[in-house]
Amino acid sequence: MKSRNVLVLCTALLVGAATIAAAEPLASKDSTTKPAPAHTSKAATVDAGEARIADLHAKLKITPVQEDLWSGVTQVMRTNAQAMEPLRKARAEKALTMTAVEDFTSYAEIADVHADGIKKFVPVFAALYESMSDTQKKNADTMFRRVEASKKGSR
Repeated sequence: MKSRNVLVLCTALLVGAATIAAAEPLASKDSTTKPAPAHTSKAATVDAGEARIADLHAKLKITPVQEDLWSGVTQVMRTNAQAMEPLRKARAEKALTMTAVEDFTSYAEIADVHADGIKKFVPVFAALYESMSDTQKKNADTMFRRVEASKKGSR
């Protein structure tokens, strides 16, 4: 898998839409944009993460033989989400009162935790990917290439 596709895959797996929205750079904000609600419950975040895991399991067509490797992937996903959640929550709660410096600092903290999470994620996903059939690999490559293409289309 190309490193670009791995990065897109990691990004899609590690962060949900709420985290991405909370971590948008200052340059994309304008005075007419309202921040996301700051009171997303932890249960809702966990449920969304678990739904994303179940969806990926189905779409990647994980076989019974691959379940142990998949379990490693999901454990890293959950750990990374737990590390990101307090930063995302704090950023959302302070969105309307942060100074520009605080905004950039918050974004940097999120970016650092995200980068650390991707570094932990890549080896466990690579092991799973190597266990996949050629059909599964092609499916994964195509599936995550679409994520990248849809992001380019929304710019």
